[in-house]
Amino acid sequence: MVTRAEVVLWDFDGPICRLFAGHPAPRVADSLVDWLAGRGLRALLTEAERHTADPQEVLRAVDRARPGPGVVAELEERLTQEELRATATAMPTAWADPLIRTWTAVGARLAVTSDNSPRVIGAYLAGRDLAGCFGPHVYGRDADLHRLEPDPCHLHRALAALTAAPSTALFIGDSPTDHEAARRAGVPFLGYARNDRKARLLREAGASDVIGSLEPVLRVLRG
Repeated sequence: MVTRAEVVLWDFDGPICRLFAGHPAPRVADSLVDWLAGRGLRALLTEAERHTADPQEVLRAVDRARPGPGVVAELEERLTQEELRATATAMPTAWADPLIRTWTAVGARLAVTSDNSPRVIGAYLAGRDLAGCFGPHVYGRDADLHRLEPDPCHLHRALAALTAAPSTALFIGDSPTDHEAARRAGVPFLGYARNDRKARLLREAGASDVIGSLEPVLRVLRG
């Protein structure tokens, strides 16, 4: 999978970094719920959604409730601002930086396909001096929230921009929705799991190739 990949598509939060390492995601999710409550919109969420640790799930839930584009747009911007704040304390995934640079050096073309804001992804990559490895190929969350994963829209956009067939690509992701997006797009999938729980979730979702470290991938490329 690694040696034949001409195009490598990366999920952002997980394979490239832990975005919320120093600015915890549950705290961000709570702040979004509090914002909704302050505007009398708490009823848009179920009880489970009000207590989720995933801010993306709050955004998805409000979009599904269809309260109007203004509410969704403002909530999405608030999440983007929280993500931008989180970049200051984001923790790079071990081996990700040298792997990205090595894959670029051996001729692969890279893109990021993610449910995070492209502004956030761009800021992080620039801070790590990695932006040049991806060029303009950063495809993230926009106003059309129905295109979040597992919808393969971002993968299709990246492949079209890179004029690449799905079979020539490899998508590195860390969630069941990443795996499902790759399946729908026909792109080979390599699961990255930083702990046993994430590995179990990926395998339960049908991922057959799951690694706990990016170091073996780097070793293959350097070999």
